[in-house]
Amino acid sequence: MSHMTARTTVRLPEDLLARAKRKAAAEGRTLTSLIEDGLRLVVAEPRKAGKPRRVLPPVSTARGGLMPGLDLTSSSVLQEMDDLDAVRRMRRSR
Repeated sequence: MSHMTARTTVRLPEDLLARAKRKAAAEGRTLTSLIEDGLRLVVAEPRKAGKPRRVLPPVSTARGGLMPGLDLTSSSVLQEMDDLDAVRRMRRSR
């Protein structure tokens, strides 16, 4: 099977081009072959449907359990927590 080749001009950031040239030289190959392999990888990669999944950084190292001094068996504590939440919501809506 014969492959046709085509010439094209691409514009690349200087630092990326320099790194690519160094990598090609270190591997004893041409810049063209390196770029060709890179393009093959990108165009062969199956695209996933929908949005890419966001990876969020961990925000807590907590292992669970209640904060010290919090007693969820007391209805007055629960009512106070509910009241504080209501006050926060009212302040935000102003």
